[in-house]
Amino acid sequence: MIETRLTRRFGLEHPIFSAPMARAGGGALAAAVTRAGGLGLIGGGYGDVGWIEDQFAAAGNEAVGCGLITWQLEGRPEVLDAVLAHQPRAVFLSFGDPLPYAAAIAEAGLPLICQVQTVADARVAVAAGAQVIVAQGGEAGGHGARRGTLALVPEVADMLAVEAPDVVLLAAGGIADGRGLAAALMLGADGVLMGTRFWASCEALVHPGQMAAGLAASGDGTLRTQVVDIARGLDWPAPYDIRVLGNGFTDRWHDDPGSLRADAGARADWADAWENGNAELGNAIVGEGIGLIQTQMSAEEIIMQVVAQAEALLNEGWKRHV
Repeated sequence: MIETRLTRRFGLEHPIFSAPMARAGGGALAAAVTRAGGLGLIGGGYGDVGWIEDQFAAAGNEAVGCGLITWQLEGRPEVLDAVLAHQPRAVFLSFGDPLPYAAAIAEAGLPLICQVQTVADARVAVAAGAQVIVAQGGEAGGHGARRGTLALVPEVADMLAVEAPDVVLLAAGGIADGRGLAAALMLGADGVLMGTRFWASCEALVHPGQMAAGLAASGDGTLRTQVVDIARGLDWPAPYDIRVLGNGFTDRWHDDPGSLRADAGARADWADAWENGNAELGNAIVGEGIGLIQTQMSAEEIIMQVVAQAEALLNEGWKRHV
């Protein structure tokens, strides 16, 4: 077993969280990750309260957390209230200032996890009372920014060691196997948050057509873009954009987002393709780690494989004292 501050703080067997992927990270996946000894997070995403309720029901009695897109909470207190009513294991906020919501989470007696893309944002999260920081590199699938995982994680670790030594650090972005877990520990993280690897799990809410495209892909085939959000009618704030698997849609529109905004038919075609698993038009939302994944496995199999590989590497002489 790999024991770290993260496993001790949350009572886990393994220092692995599943990312709260919007639409893909439902209750069944979160519960499976928790049963396997990590901590699963429901992807509350864009604040569909009905969907969130359904996914907590799907998680059953397992202790799972829930993630929300912070900027989407503005003016919508009912979304956070719905999550807090379930007393999740933790609340995970990404992409925006967590301070307006931190007090309610603290009053509910729940740990606050904040995902950040810069050292400056990590300081904001610490000031808001975050107990866990997730340093997300731009290799990650879905939304993020520009810093790379390899340099961002140790820089945040160094800052926390001086300014907030009790705050636990997770690494995210491009981590899809035991090499990534071992490397994250060496960089100063207490564990990892994995998205794309769990996207390719049996429990994820991913259409088989998109899954097939992802499993056949290389990390070279992904890109960061704005046009997928334009197609979905989502006005994401700067500096965030989304990493997806490229296809004919991004080939056509990536360099011409203004024209896409004016083409309602193209946007409707993308939405229809995505719902129906047509990855040649509706982009699969995956990160660079997709190139390390060729097989769809259960969440338990993923965790066991990642941990075994990491343990073998660490025991070969690179064991970190924690």
